[in-house]
Amino acid sequence: MIIAVASMKDQVAQHFGHCESFLLYNTDNSQTKNIPNPGHKPGFLPNFLGDQGVEVIIAGGMGVAAIEIFNSRNIQVITGAQGSALEAALAFSRGELDSTGAACEEHGH
Repeated sequence: MIIAVASMKDQVAQHFGHCESFLLYNTDNSQTKNIPNPGHKPGFLPNFLGDQGVEVIIAGGMGVAAIEIFNSRNIQVITGAQGSALEAALAFSRGELDSTGAACEEHGH
């Protein structure tokens, strides 16, 4: 399973679309890699990450439209996360991280 965490440096980004990069954690081999955010355009990032094989996305907050696209691609959305991006991915892989279900209603962050 590939888990993506929206990141600002090594911390969970509080707004998915405005993160610096995505930490990708592969639970099969415990490898990680960072990929730069290719740009915040409506509808683009959920499909970009889905094309990378991502099955779970973790962020502090995320807009409703992005959540809907992730859901349509069967990618699990975890919001409300904070702290270390790697620890968030590890916590999810251990079954210790749940979503708050919080969604951003506007882009005025």
